[in-house]
Amino acid sequence: MTSSARLGGRRRLLGLFLAPVVAAGTAVPLAPGQAAHAAPARSTVISGDSASAHSAPGLDDPAKKEIAMKLVSSAENSSLNWRAQYKYIEDIDDDRGYTAGIVGFCSGTGDMLDLVKLYTRYKPHNPLAKYLPALRRVNGTDSHKGLDPGFTKAWARAAKDRAFRKAQNHERDRLYFRPAVRQAKKDGLRALGQFVYYDAIVMHGGGDDSLSFGAIRRNALKKAKPPSQGGDETAYLNAFLDARKVAMKAESAHEDTSRVDTAQRVFLRKGNLDLNTPLSWKVYGDSYRIKK
Repeated sequence: MTSSARLGGRRRLLGLFLAPVVAAGTAVPLAPGQAAHAAPARSTVISGDSASAHSAPGLDDPAKKEIAMKLVSSAENSSLNWRAQYKYIEDIDDDRGYTAGIVGFCSGTGDMLDLVKLYTRYKPHNPLAKYLPALRRVNGTDSHKGLDPGFTKAWARAAKDRAFRKAQNHERDRLYFRPAVRQAKKDGLRALGQFVYYDAIVMHGGGDDSLSFGAIRRNALKKAKPPSQGGDETAYLNAFLDARKVAMKAESAHEDTSRVDTAQRVFLRKGNLDLNTPLSWKVYGDSYRIKK
């Protein structure tokens, strides 16, 4: 993992997709080992029509989800070993404080606070629980006040805990993966399009400000219709990637667009709308391959 890779991989403040970890009338996430039933998901930015059924599996198929995690990790951490990133933490000087974990939870954007709150519900006595007051204070800023000097070491210790890894998985799915896949399916997109949405939400957040997912999708819709509206899937995804590049270049931390140019666009040009392996791509000049 390198700082240069991470400079291409952070989101804006959390937005419209996001529900609080524990809201009134909703079930509290259970600790590891307890049975659980997924709560109904909230609707996303624009509902659209129901997607047409496709015979090929979507991104929520376990094998496809594993591919998605490797693709994101190649851009976020310069590695296909996404499970090694539970312990990752550093400040990449993008005005979002500490960036950490498998999708880059940030101390300045609220998702790290939600993650540590959930972990503390799983295990009240954990290495990060004492930092909750500081995480609340620094939320919305790039400050480390109250976190230094021990927070990074505490994060590394917590990453050895199965409950903390479970909490990271839960928040990745709640905040990013499930909303992205749900909206992509409503737009009639197959696995590649679902991944395109997921990667965009990981970086830009699921909000509706000018540089977040909602605006990127809205700008794409001005140029092309998605399949759910009778449009061509490839043309729509090209429009979405064009709109995303505009958003990326608007922020210096995101100005390297290789995760679009030499990865997602490569799959699209090959017509690999189902994101089938083998896959070969480049990010930041580094080459990657998934054989199967």
